[in-house]
Amino acid sequence: MENNRNWAGNYRYSASELHVPESVEQVQELVARSSLIKVLGTRHSFNGIADSTGSLLSMQKLNRVIALDRTHNKVTVEAGISYGELCRYLHENGYALHNLASLPHITVAGACATATHGSGDRNGNLATAVHSLEIVKADGDTVVFSREQQDGDFAGAVVGLGGLGVVTKITLDVIPAFQMHQHVYDNLPLVHLREHFEDIFSSGYSVSLFTDWKEAVFNQVWQKRRITDQDTAEVKTEFFGAKRATAHRHPVPGYTAENCSEQMGIPGPWYERMPHFRMDFTPSAGEELQSEYFVPREHAYGALCAIDRLRDAISPLLYVSEVRTIAADNLWMSPCYKQESVAVHFTWKPNWEAVSQVLPIIEEQLAPFEARPHWAKLFTMPPARLQSLYEKLPDFRQLLLRCDPQGKFRNDFLKTYIMEN
Repeated sequence: MENNRNWAGNYRYSASELHVPESVEQVQELVARSSLIKVLGTRHSFNGIADSTGSLLSMQKLNRVIALDRTHNKVTVEAGISYGELCRYLHENGYALHNLASLPHITVAGACATATHGSGDRNGNLATAVHSLEIVKADGDTVVFSREQQDGDFAGAVVGLGGLGVVTKITLDVIPAFQMHQHVYDNLPLVHLREHFEDIFSSGYSVSLFTDWKEAVFNQVWQKRRITDQDTAEVKTEFFGAKRATAHRHPVPGYTAENCSEQMGIPGPWYERMPHFRMDFTPSAGEELQSEYFVPREHAYGALCAIDRLRDAISPLLYVSEVRTIAADNLWMSPCYKQESVAVHFTWKPNWEAVSQVLPIIEEQLAPFEARPHWAKLFTMPPARLQSLYEKLPDFRQLLLRCDPQGKFRNDFLKTYIMEN
């Protein structure tokens, strides 16, 4: 298989062949005759969650918009479509998605399968927009999981971690298109979150804090706000001790902002402001590693202080860390299941040997806060510990066994963290 590494270059896939089907029928045929197979998205996972020792399957040619339902405000798409492709289509037709991740280049199916998220007090992760899924099961037949079904399996299937089968179609809830602007503020002291956490994160539709953990300070606050007809709020020059930036910023100190989404309060469509990076910017590969941990919102300040105590160990290995809020949901394997959450993300320099030594220390410090790692990023948490954090994991395990009794879609990752007690 050519190009057998992930986006960052830190993971080498085990499969010897990559299939690129052009129809659902071809997907069904490939699945039915394969003994081991797995879907590979845009390769933005940093671990083996998308790997297989058999075959890999790319949905890149199944990337069309199938239908836009203006009556019920839903869009149905093929699973290989990226958020960038979908967003342009929706905006041209007067619609939007409720949330987006930092990068617009990832596929809708891959992002939903791993509970990838954006930011916002009232915004659930990207998977919470899913209304229904069509999946090719291990026997080659298709099955539909829908929010309208009463058996409860839908909540288990949406964040499916690639274990149920091949997602071929997704129907998403959409909302009317809207305009946004964003401002960046420099140097917000960590201590100000103790009294003003709610005020800070409720100040915009989406709010991100960035720090390199060299000091107990967030280098930047990215505040993204919806523009409404009633929007007369004054843009402040100071924000809880942080000063409004007078030039465009990149989240990583020292980098130029040319590839970042517009700042300085310049209005623009939702899909050009919610991501941190421009739609026409393709991120380079191979220069970073990523980890992320979700903690209950009520423990956020304590968790951040615990990380701050490790700054001497963290900061030399780090490009930048981002803190965001995510609304609770009812999706079984979502890190935000029944939990208003705060996510602490780490973008590391490409030194796995050193990063692998510091991750257990971070996880130990976050253990009292019941921190859950992002499924598609790097962590060292023991399987038993991770499993204990998901009350619906036994039900999810049974769902996997019903859809894939022989383990055609299972790999070392799923066997380790899901199937084994």
